Amino acid sequence: MANITVPTSKDIYIEVNGRRLAVVESYKSTAAKESRLVEAFGSTEPVASLGGKVQYVIDLSRVCVLADTSGSITDFYALTDFNLVIVKPDCKIVYSGCQWASITEQAELSRPVIEQVRLIAARRMVMN
Repeated sequence: MANITVPTSKDIYIEVNGRRLAVVESYKSTAAKESRLVEAFGSTEPVASLGGKVQYVIDLSRVCVLADTSGSITDFYALTDFNLVIVKPDCKIVYSGCQWASITEQAELSRPVIEQVRLIAARRMVMN
């Protein structure tokens, strides 16, 4: 029987230059591709479709920003061009060229602060 490893928050993290800045409890990734239909003169239906740019939108939940060795914490609102790394049992997915699109912080009495971040990524790479 094979061991199946479920990714945890230590396996989903935000990094800059190889340094982990934050860990993430969960994510939801959406890829959207532009497409156009090619129509021929006199035809009632398109004859083909052309693919275009791909946009990656990633929603992160429970983002916890980490302190570095000096104890300082990175200002996430000032962060640009960073990577999101997701380590799965069979591969590693890296979203690079990331920019944050929205950040939501919420705190409730006697509960931890919940941060949700929406990222837009320029590229997606899968490494085995």
